[in-house]
Order: sequence, then C-alpha cells, then structure tokens
Amino acid sequence: MKTIQVSTIQPVQLCAGFDSKLIHSESMTWSFVHSKAGYTLPPHQHIHEQVTHIVKGDFELTVEGVPYLLSAGDLFIIPSNTVHSGKSISDCNIIDVFNPVREDYAKLIS
Repeated sequence: MKTIQVSTIQPVQLCAGFDSKLIHSESMTWSFVHSKAGYTLPPHQHIHEQVTHIVKGDFELTVEGVPYLLSAGDLFIIPSNTVHSGKSISDCNIIDVFNPVREDYAKLIS
C-alpha cells in the first residue's frame, strides 16, 4: 500500500484540450482530467468499464447517441464497449476510473 499525492503527478495530454494525471493499480486506472471549455472528446469505445465523476464544471457526455448534461457532483457509469464522446461546456475537472487497467494510458507515462 502507498499514498499518492495527485498534485505531484505530471499531466499528459489525452487529446487537444484534455490533460490527465494518471494512476494505475493492479486492476484499475484512475484518470484525473482537466478539460478546457469548448473542447471535444471524439466518439470512441474500449473494453474497459468506465465511471466518470464530474468534480467541477459542466460536461456533455454522449453515450450511444444520447446526450447527457453532467454537472459537478454527477457520476455516470459507461459499460464496456459502449460508444461515447463528450464536450466540455466549461472548464472541467473530471475523475474517470477504468477497469481493467488502461494499458494504452499506462504507455503514456512509462
């Protein structure tokens, strides 16, 4: 077991307007995302189950073509292999948790 100070982690760019501080355990990836207003996350899908928690801001999450406006305090569970995308309505702080580990994200910090 160990304590991790998120503030000490160097952010990586996931895509334009979306930077993240990444933490990986044996079975999960935690992504502490800061996104800038007006930027979009293109449609994608992955094998990972994803839990998205909006900490600050307003974010439009589109899941299988259905838009959801999420605000601070909202949480959304995205099942494995589900097409989703998003747009930051305002600057946002978001925590995404993935199971299993996002190996593609692990390569960003190694």
